[in-house]
Amino acid sequence: MFLLPNFNIESIYDIDIKELKRLGVKGLFFDLDSTLMKSKSAKFSFKTLQFLNDLKTNFKLAIITNNKNKEYIEKAKSQIDIPIYFEAKKPDTKILKKACFDLGLEPKNCAMIGDRPLSDILGGIKAGMVTVLVDSISKDEENFIVRFVRFLERLTIKS
Repeated sequence: MFLLPNFNIESIYDIDIKELKRLGVKGLFFDLDSTLMKSKSAKFSFKTLQFLNDLKTNFKLAIITNNKNKEYIEKAKSQIDIPIYFEAKKPDTKILKKACFDLGLEPKNCAMIGDRPLSDILGGIKAGMVTVLVDSISKDEENFIVRFVRFLERLTIKS
C-alpha cells in the first residue's frame, strides 16, 4: 500500500498556512512525540509554544497522540492550552472524528500533521482530512535505528 500525504515537508515550521486556509482547513491536529516535541521529553520548546500560539489566531488546534502514559500527557497539558487526545490508536479514526466533533469541525476542514506515515498520515487519510507529513522535530538527535525505521516507513509514500 502506498500513502500520499497532501504535503511532505521537513518541519512543522514549514507548514504553508496560506495554502491550508485556501483549501478550507480550519483545524490543525498535531501528533505529539517527534512532531511537536522531542520523543519521550514531555517538554515543548519555546519555539514550538510560540508557533502553536500564533496558529491559534487562524485555526482551532488539537493534539492527537497514541501515547498512553497519563503522567506524560498531564505534563504536556500543563504547558499549553490546547486539547490533547491520547491513546488515539491511529490510524484508527475514532479519536480524530471525536476531536472534529468537539471542535465543531468537519474532517474535510481539518489537517492531520505528523511524523509517521503509517499512523498519522494513514489515520488522516482514512478520516478524510488534509495530511501533512513532517520529519521528526529532533531528527538530528535520533539514533541510527530510529532513523532507519523512519526511512523504511517512508518507502510507503508514493510521490
